[in-house]
This record gives sequence, structure tokens and C-alpha cells, in this order.
Amino acid sequence: MHFIKINIRCGGEKMSVLTEDDVRRMIAHDELHEKGDFYLTPKQIITPSARAYLAEKNITIKNKEDLESEAEPMDLKEEVLFDTLFGAKLTEKPEHMTHLRGNLLVFKDHPRIAFRGAMDSLEAEIIMVQVLAEKQGLKKLVKDLEEVIRFVRNLVRCEVSGEPLNEFNLQGLDAPALRAHSHHPSQYYGMHHFLPTYRHGEMVANLNKLRTLTRESELVAYRAFKDEYGQATREDLIRALNRLSSLFWIMMFKYLTDQYKE
Repeated sequence: MHFIKINIRCGGEKMSVLTEDDVRRMIAHDELHEKGDFYLTPKQIITPSARAYLAEKNITIKNKEDLESEAEPMDLKEEVLFDTLFGAKLTEKPEHMTHLRGNLLVFKDHPRIAFRGAMDSLEAEIIMVQVLAEKQGLKKLVKDLEEVIRFVRNLVRCEVSGEPLNEFNLQGLDAPALRAHSHHPSQYYGMHHFLPTYRHGEMVANLNKLRTLTRESELVAYRAFKDEYGQATREDLIRALNRLSSLFWIMMFKYLTDQYKE
């Protein structure tokens, strides 16, 4: 029996046509095996009768390009180091992106990254005031500020991990008490609310700055955790920052009533 190799041209490229006789010959010469796979190259065309014969022999027709691409994803998978919110897989971390959690990268202007930056700045300012308190010999104030630093760091930890913030106490006051003490200073500190000025001195000015930075951080937190309907998904963190701003009012009251003096 003679086998005829048929060649045609398609778009200027020479294509070979595989007939039923061709695949019969390949099986006879052990080039193909029943229940195996037959890989068709991009320059091969297979006739309907050849397809039917291969199906009869339980031979699956596959594209050779698929065979080559099957090995590639394994190499690519090994190289993928980072995921993104928009579905891309990255092998390197771009400078304009940072970690949201684990190996998940987001753009550096992501609202939650902005929140972490605000908290970082707040902590740095608290340390600056702590240094000032140490210079002025206000050990009780240094201790109170250290408690605040631990609290701020815990807020960031809960944000990153996704853990809820537990009920808290600051300087012996729970959340309702912090609100009450800051709203009614005459009842607890024997003085009324005031507008801070330079006459209140350096320490009050710095504590007031911490209060305003905390309020700014609260707004950043809301932008980071509001949903499409404006509802906050992390009310625990927003409430905590609100109470922290109240605490700085309380610390100003305590300073002005000499409660930080030894």
C-alpha cells in the first residue's frame, strides 16, 4: 500500500494533511498506541476520517502547543511570589506596591496602607512627647504615654491580622468612663473645658497635638474601613481612636491640675 503525503499552503505556510492511511501506518509501526495521545503540530491538518479512526482506537488528539504550555505553568508557579487584589501574579515586588497581608500586594495609596502610615506617625509623635516628659521629670506622664504606645501598636496589630479589638482600659478607665471624664471635666478634675493656647505651656500644646493627630487618624480609619454604603467594617478601631482622643483631653486636665507632679 502506498501512502500519499498531502501538502497544502495556508497563508503562505506549507501545511501537511494527515489522512486515515497515515495514522493507520503510524499505529502499525508503533508510532501511535491505542488509548494514547496524538499531538498535532500547528502545521498539521487531520482529515475527518483520520479523526474518526483515532477515536475508534481511543486515541486522544491534542495540540502540541498544549503539551509545551503544560510544563511552563509549573515553572511560572514556582516563580510567583506575590498576589494582587486585581488578580495579577507577580514574581517581584514593585516599588509602588506594598504588603497588605502575607504575600498580598496593594498600591501604596491603598486606604489601609494610609491608615497604617497615620498610626505610625501618631506613634512617633507620642514618643517625642514622651522624651519631653522625661526631660521635665514627669515620670507618671512617661508611664501613661508608654501605655498609649502599647495601645496604638495593638490597634495596628488587630488591623493587620483582622482580629477584633477586645474591650480595653486606658489609665484605669474603660471606654464609657473615658467619654464621661472627657465630657465632664468639672466633675472629675475640678476644671472646665478650655481652648488650648500658648499660655498653657509646652506640654499642653504637645498633648493637644497628639489629640488632633488621633482625630485625623480616626478619619483615615473611616476612609479605610467604610463599605460602599458608608458603613464602617471596623467600628472597633474607629471607636478606639475616638476614645484615645478623649484620653488626651484627660491627660491635659491631669497635667493642669498637677496630677503628674511627683
